[in-house]
Amino acid sequence: MPTDSDKIELSEHELREIAGYAAECARRTLAIFEQSLPADSRPRDAVDAAQAFAAGGRRTAALRQDAWAAYGAAREAVPPAAADAARAASHAAAAAYLHPKASAHQVKHILGAAAHASRAEELASGADPRVTAGTLDWACRHAPPAVGAVLGRLPPAPSGGGRVGELLRVLDAALRA
Repeated sequence: MPTDSDKIELSEHELREIAGYAAECARRTLAIFEQSLPADSRPRDAVDAAQAFAAGGRRTAALRQDAWAAYGAAREAVPPAAADAARAASHAAAAAYLHPKASAHQVKHILGAAAHASRAEELASGADPRVTAGTLDWACRHAPPAVGAVLGRLPPAPSGGGRVGELLRVLDAALRA
């Protein structure tokens, strides 16, 4: 089992696949955010920036700023589902900054967008367990090989984090299986 001080192998291809996956997960919930704040493009900008990186773009300061801007949108969103949708977008852009370090925290960079998107869809559905199960299943089926490969080099997802943390651990366990 790797420890937090260990370095891991992380190729640029894997990093791009992970960012693309995170962007796909977050994109599923943009409408949830935009129903509440249709004029606020920060989450969509973050998802688009993550997708551009995944497609071969550069990892720039603008990408990091888009991640922080989506995080700011999440803090300003009133409905909890909209806030989690914006957090998913923030995590999508931040996925490009995954570090080659065997830290449980890095699992959040890989799966944070999927976990927050799952929570956004769960909240938007009125906590319908079928929606939650369907969202988690979608996230597992659409994960590219790099997601499972890199997760296998990291310690398991950390404890805590409330409901999003639970969803993160469910995804982590499923994608390692």
